[in-house]
Amino acid sequence: MAAKNAASPDPQFDWVRIARTAVASRTLDDLEELLNRSKATTPKEHVVQYQFSAKGHEVAQVILGSLLTGAHDAAGAYYRSRPLLLSLGLSLEDAHGSPLGRAGGFSDGRDIGVVCNLPRPGSGCTVLPMSGDVGSQYTPVAGWAQAVTYHRDVLKDESYEGAIGVVLGGDGSVATNGFWSALTMATTLRLPMLFYIEDNDLGISVRGAMQTPGANIARNLQSFGELFIRDGDGTNPDETARLLAECVAHVRSGCGAALVHLTVPRLNSHSGPDNQKGYRTDEEIAADFTRDPLPKLKAYLVPALMTARAWDDMMRSVDDEVRAAVDAARARPAPSAAEVGRFVYGDEEAAVMGGMPAAERTRLRGTDKPSLGGTVLRFQEAVRRTLDVELAANPRVLVFGEDVGRKGGVHLVTEGLQKKHGAARVFDTSLSEEGIIGRASGMAIAGLVPVTEIQFRKYADPAAEQLNNLGTMRWRTRNRFAAPVIVRMPGGFGKDVGDPWHSLSDEVRFAHAYGWHVAVPSNASDAVGLLRAAMRGLDPAIFFEHRSLLMTSDGSAPYPGDEYVLPFGRARVVREGTDLTVVTWGAMVLRCTEAAERFGGAVELIDLRTVAPWDKAAVLASVEKTGRCLVVHEDNLTAGFGAEIAATVASDAFWHLDAPVQRLAPADIPVAYHTDLLNAIVPTVERIGERIEALVAL
Repeated sequence: MAAKNAASPDPQFDWVRIARTAVASRTLDDLEELLNRSKATTPKEHVVQYQFSAKGHEVAQVILGSLLTGAHDAAGAYYRSRPLLLSLGLSLEDAHGSPLGRAGGFSDGRDIGVVCNLPRPGSGCTVLPMSGDVGSQYTPVAGWAQAVTYHRDVLKDESYEGAIGVVLGGDGSVATNGFWSALTMATTLRLPMLFYIEDNDLGISVRGAMQTPGANIARNLQSFGELFIRDGDGTNPDETARLLAECVAHVRSGCGAALVHLTVPRLNSHSGPDNQKGYRTDEEIAADFTRDPLPKLKAYLVPALMTARAWDDMMRSVDDEVRAAVDAARARPAPSAAEVGRFVYGDEEAAVMGGMPAAERTRLRGTDKPSLGGTVLRFQEAVRRTLDVELAANPRVLVFGEDVGRKGGVHLVTEGLQKKHGAARVFDTSLSEEGIIGRASGMAIAGLVPVTEIQFRKYADPAAEQLNNLGTMRWRTRNRFAAPVIVRMPGGFGKDVGDPWHSLSDEVRFAHAYGWHVAVPSNASDAVGLLRAAMRGLDPAIFFEHRSLLMTSDGSAPYPGDEYVLPFGRARVVREGTDLTVVTWGAMVLRCTEAAERFGGAVELIDLRTVAPWDKAAVLASVEKTGRCLVVHEDNLTAGFGAEIAATVASDAFWHLDAPVQRLAPADIPVAYHTDLLNAIVPTVERIGERIEALVAL
């Protein structure tokens, strides 16, 4: 048995509760590991398929959880963070039932059981929805921390005073983009954010020295400005409690961000299927067991706070509780397969946490009837005016991205908005798309309306994890959480110019993404209605701003009014016709319109306006009338969104077709810089006209 710690237990902590929770976590881990090792004799329905033990990590996590007492605190965690969840109120039954995939719990069988969440709106520490990818927990917590300062300082909500965001990560995660992006945000903005790094010196099998030089992130960050740092032994309960209390107090006081680095042992393989003996020696494993924090916790509390008999009684009591919870979890039914499609979108009801309050959504409902006689605006002006109106109407709206503030955006769409609405609401960010989208996720969960800008479609690639996690959040938490973020994203060819970096459209990537709405407006009026719909909606939305429309007067249209809301999934018949349906969207609408004018009333032109959802009914009704269909788009031909439309028409309108469905789109070649090369790739008015002529003649 470990020697008794000479320090007296700190009276500010409920050590009996800490001990019970840590022992419960250990007991549950031991039981799940045992079941995994005896799969051959254990009923399949009792085996946790994705088992990630927290053995060796639990004492420090539970101590941390005991300090997260604010009504608006939030934690972002990862797959080895179940002890924290237990300390914050996760029931033992849910803690085992969710990994078993049973009905109810934090995902209703939709997500692996170690990917937890805990919504506690305004009543205690919320645990933000975890993700399966390493490092993606950091930037959403930075967003929550910034939302805390916004609620407190701008919205003047005193209940946010002293609230903090805490993010948990292992030593492997300090090498990720998310960690460094969040660290930049937390320190440059002096956010109330605590980085909790539990270091077991193993990223599966890779040692910590490969993750950060010298294997100690705290030592490496000593010169990092505006960061309060503590470094210690996470197996020593007295030292752990002291360091964590110092860090939490620092962050709550408004003095800025803090980082605590605690060394802990990993008393298990990385996961259920992993066998650590393939990359660790018996001596290394045995050395870790000499650092087990539970015997150290017992030595710290016995006899200073409780007798040895009381400790043993507590162990038996906890064991009974865990076994009863396991039995109850096993008794739960399987989740309903009939409901697996619910909550991909927010059509049915608002999430428990995330997005505007219901009263605000009702107040900002708007109308789908445009005002008549509005001033003709260019596309760029229409977007700016809509942002301006919504910033004035809704104090929860924030607009941000690289160069969005003082400069007004690289396309000057946000020009003047920071000066009018203030730097707290329209602001520049560090150069990290991961940080922009991840930050927006945390803000949206905190009840704000973040309108982000990614300067060009291609630049969104570093944020791919965050974009995916945002889209699936409502579904994988079964409507416990949602993050209705708006992402403004220019793309497509420019005025007489293109290139592979700034001219990518690739809207199909987002049409294919789960949970996202995707708008590709072709004119200023539609841009107003669709952007406002996104900013007042329940779901995350991609709002494409075509570069050609931003750079020219193409797409100019009358302003439809300050309350105009255009629902997603409603196409526009640009012109009616009898012999051919042309379906398109974005800047191609203007080229198709010009080409169709040569054919009198033969061509019916449909502007989809949105590709997720898209108006199947309007397209099918038109094809049933004309008997022919041509889809024109700017994205690649192979697997472009035109393929989805063509397949739907071929399937659902087959008996009405007088000719094969055709597509006109760029060959699978990146967009080129020189004008001649650009025109050889992107559909031109001439080539559209030629294809129309050939189809009408069939």
